[in-house]
Amino acid sequence: MLDGLAAFAAASLLVSMAPGPTTVVIMRQSVRFGRPAGTAAVLGNETGWLLWSVTAALGLSAVLLASRLAYDVMRIAGAVVLVCLGARMLWRARRGTVVRSGDDVAVQPGPSWWRSYRLGLMTNLANPKAAVFAVSFLPQFVPAGASVPATLLLLALASTLIDLGWYIAIVSLITRAKRFLQRPAIRRRLEYLSGTVLIGLALRLATEAR
Repeated sequence: MLDGLAAFAAASLLVSMAPGPTTVVIMRQSVRFGRPAGTAAVLGNETGWLLWSVTAALGLSAVLLASRLAYDVMRIAGAVVLVCLGARMLWRARRGTVVRSGDDVAVQPGPSWWRSYRLGLMTNLANPKAAVFAVSFLPQFVPAGASVPATLLLLALASTLIDLGWYIAIVSLITRAKRFLQRPAIRRRLEYLSGTVLIGLALRLATEAR
């Protein structure tokens, strides 16, 4: 039992560490607007992952596996969302959103907590591969003889907490390097990089098969 839990925790952490659209958005919000916005984006992302995991526990995510049409609709819709987010980042980088003030940076007021939360949530929900992953990953760790729905819900909560811990650590690290990362030239390059990566991930999502 303990070996199974340890394997699940290790696998969940490795999954969390794999970079993707969520990582880009959380890092970008943390660099631009600081810890509160980064934390809000993390909580939005974890809400999305928990929703995907709960639907997997209820068997609803299996629809995406069984129906090619349902998966393709979600895939294209998710790609469109990511392209829109990436394009906005590129536009802001091109337009310039910070100005130099001596050795410091005059930062624009950050978005509301809800806006950053919604951005994290939307980025996660825009990725149908999260649903497919949830329905294929979590059941592997259900012990023989255990109640499948109840165990899947517990595993979903545990994986969410592990994911939360990883991304909160990222936000903390970025916050400590805030002075360097908020230099106008650095922020602009990071904005270009974030937008380009999101659009690249969107194109990959739109073109690849399951």
